[in-house]
Amino acid sequence: MNKTAAFLSGVAMAAVAAVTPASAKPINSIGVTLGSLGNPYFVALTQGATAEARKTNPQAHVIALSADYDLNKQFSQIDNFIASGVQLILINAVDPQAILPAIKRAQAAGIVVVAVDVKAAGADATVQTDNVEAGRLSCAFLAKSLGGKGNVAIQNGPQVSAVIDRVTGCKQAFSQAPGIHVVTDDQNGQGSRDGGFSIMQGYLVRYPNLNGVFTINDPQAVGSDLAIRQGHGHDIIVTSVDGAPDFVSALKSGHSAIKASSTQDPYQMGANAVDMAQAIIDGHGQRGQTKLMAPVLVNSDNVGSYRGWTEH
Repeated sequence: MNKTAAFLSGVAMAAVAAVTPASAKPINSIGVTLGSLGNPYFVALTQGATAEARKTNPQAHVIALSADYDLNKQFSQIDNFIASGVQLILINAVDPQAILPAIKRAQAAGIVVVAVDVKAAGADATVQTDNVEAGRLSCAFLAKSLGGKGNVAIQNGPQVSAVIDRVTGCKQAFSQAPGIHVVTDDQNGQGSRDGGFSIMQGYLVRYPNLNGVFTINDPQAVGSDLAIRQGHGHDIIVTSVDGAPDFVSALKSGHSAIKASSTQDPYQMGANAVDMAQAIIDGHGQRGQTKLMAPVLVNSDNVGSYRGWTEH
């Protein structure tokens, strides 16, 4: 190789080095604190995070804990993660503002904190579904299915940002249909099947002319569907958010009141969260970024082509 070629080769190698950041040490340990591991959504999110971390470090250790929507329990879990020396915490905040002191303690210990599914004050990054759009899509479908008029209930849930945003989007959709009357929007189904079942039982007694229900997630929708069938409710349409396997099974059965759900992809959400954290750890990720994942409405027209939550 002549001197000119050698020089140019060196310049090219230097240029590649300049645009290809050196990877920091792989993430060895991750602490995950979630609303409830009784919800398959959060199980899939943990699986996605684990798989992504193990692409670069097959020995990566992931500890996933259920906060059960208890703020004090989540505080304790974060403190335990700090004491155990994790490099990354993924948090589904029970309270998006009150969790700030715990996040600051983790960051002071050199731990990157990424909020998943819901916002958390002070988090280094956030990844979540566009929940306003998810609620809007689901409730627009409900309003259209009812011909733009009827009595509907919004079955609420834990007051985290994702739930608040879904209800906001739902109400935006209903505002475009003046014939839709929201009879109730303040019952908390706790994001669970049992909660949805219990609240729907009450609806059937108090609102005998109820035509439709929007639930903030699929577990509540499945519980509501069971209550409707047991209570011999007729012509009540249920829509939701998640696109979970249980929803798909219910829709395909042809016997369910659940007619549509705005999809999420918790597995990919967990993977995205680890990617964002790794970029921050490596020094080329921008802190404070939010990644919104677009929802898609699934109903009987397209459920056959819906591939579900990312395969793993």
